[in-house]
Amino acid sequence: MVKLCEICQIGDLFYSLALSCFASHLTDSIMKYGFVIDNRKCIGCHACTVACKSEHDVPVGVNRTWVKQVEKGTFPDTRRVFSVMRCNHCSDAPCVDICPTQALFTRDDGIVDFDARRCIGCKGCMQACPYDALYIDPETSTAAKCNYCAHRVDIGLEPACVNVCPEHAIISGDMENPATEIAQLISTQQVTVRKAEKGTQPNVFYIDGDEASLNPSVTERSDNYIWSSQSNGVGHFSKYAEKLVKDVDLMEMAKEMNGIKNRSTVTSYTTNAPDQPVKSVQALMQSAKAKRVYDTPDKGILWGWEVSTYVWTKAISAGAVMVAFVAWILGFDGVTSLVVGPAIGLGLFFLAATGVLLVMDLDQPSRFLYVLLRPQWSSWLTKGGYAITVFGGLLTLLAVSNWMDWTLVYEVSFWGAGLCAFVVAIYTAFLFGQAKGRDFWQSPALSLHMIIHSLMAGGAILSIWNVISPVGPDLMFHFYMTMMVGIFLNLLVLFIELYSTHPTESSKRVVGMIVSGQYKQLFWGGTVLLGNIVPFALLWFVDGALAQLAASVLVLAGIYITEHIWVEAPQRLPLS
Repeated sequence: MVKLCEICQIGDLFYSLALSCFASHLTDSIMKYGFVIDNRKCIGCHACTVACKSEHDVPVGVNRTWVKQVEKGTFPDTRRVFSVMRCNHCSDAPCVDICPTQALFTRDDGIVDFDARRCIGCKGCMQACPYDALYIDPETSTAAKCNYCAHRVDIGLEPACVNVCPEHAIISGDMENPATEIAQLISTQQVTVRKAEKGTQPNVFYIDGDEASLNPSVTERSDNYIWSSQSNGVGHFSKYAEKLVKDVDLMEMAKEMNGIKNRSTVTSYTTNAPDQPVKSVQALMQSAKAKRVYDTPDKGILWGWEVSTYVWTKAISAGAVMVAFVAWILGFDGVTSLVVGPAIGLGLFFLAATGVLLVMDLDQPSRFLYVLLRPQWSSWLTKGGYAITVFGGLLTLLAVSNWMDWTLVYEVSFWGAGLCAFVVAIYTAFLFGQAKGRDFWQSPALSLHMIIHSLMAGGAILSIWNVISPVGPDLMFHFYMTMMVGIFLNLLVLFIELYSTHPTESSKRVVGMIVSGQYKQLFWGGTVLLGNIVPFALLWFVDGALAQLAASVLVLAGIYITEHIWVEAPQRLPLS
């Protein structure tokens, strides 16, 4: 007879086989790779960083994975926190959505991978990533990031960082397979993710994650970290430091605390003044707050003057056509001969300047046609590229039909150009909205901001042209009213953008920089006073073409200053 225990063993065997088959079926149908970082075990050895650099031949100064270190507490109760930083392989990856050429894509197993051969170096992915995970490779001028060592995973190996970690603090695997260690850890341990409020559904989980390390706003970024020689930015700028930091921060603290004026006189960390208590290293550490002692080098301003200027030239190009189109719709006399011609010419000129600036900003400018030839349609860079192309074609058709006196073609192309100008003016707001890493750009008022600036710029540039080729009083009044109403609405939108409730700390910090920080003089003096109040006063109180000309020049200058601040200020905040 078969013993009962043998029957139980056979039953257990069949159960195990069934469970294995079920798990295998799940693995084949649904896979999602991720990481768990166990901060209870991490010792901050940086072996993962070194292994990653070796595996992928990552250049000096940029990292696919790195260990951020933060010191917190008051002596003697202090703690050093280590947090492994890398791409979060988000389920809803904003870098994939904004990439115009499908250089970034999500694999079936959840890994967010990239194809450097398609990358044009637009840096949109770096603005979209809330986790500072991407960089521009200084050797290839293309974007790069952690790709989960996909080439290793495909042959059944674990990522290099997982293999090298001496404490098993990095755990990888299929999170959808309940038999894997990572799935069990996520289900049994209290885990946290970075910036869950972004809605990206990150797939890097931290056990014992510390807010002081995971939240970049808790500590200030510095370029003078220990073991760091990059002080001027890396990657896109490829600026390597010329010398190492010669003086330690502790000596600087001692000098400041002890009132020592001459560094050469520092022989100890105490003061001999009889009316002051002796200050030691311990006393200095007691007042120290949480601070970063190691992080990846700063990548600098990714979208610089080229982007600010292209937003400005685009506003002028679209605005000139929109103002002329409105005049044509309203039936003003002389629109065809005196406005349409200059509007077409100015629109094409500034549109060409916009295209040149867009190409200049690319780190791979020779690939600029990839936006049109290899499009990824969820990206507003792609939609904007096609909008600009169609807009240029419609303006050319409008010019030809006007010259050839093709009435029907002229009317159809004018309607098309007028509507397309609206799209060209506003699409940048949606592009900035896709840059989820920059909270300030998520403002719903940014669309109004772009439209109003385009109308102001159109009225201003046509008023300047009016000095060269005068138009009738009705059209002059049209330009005048466009600027007047535009200035009023612009001040209103600026007030809404800056003084409405901002839901995140990052947005509040950017507003602080603009209103009362490093941009306050440029904003209040350039944007508000010279760019809006003075031109409004000139248009309201002073008659004559000269006053309108001066007001127009100031309006255009104010728009440029505003766009410069709006583009640059949010990039001052660290993302990691």
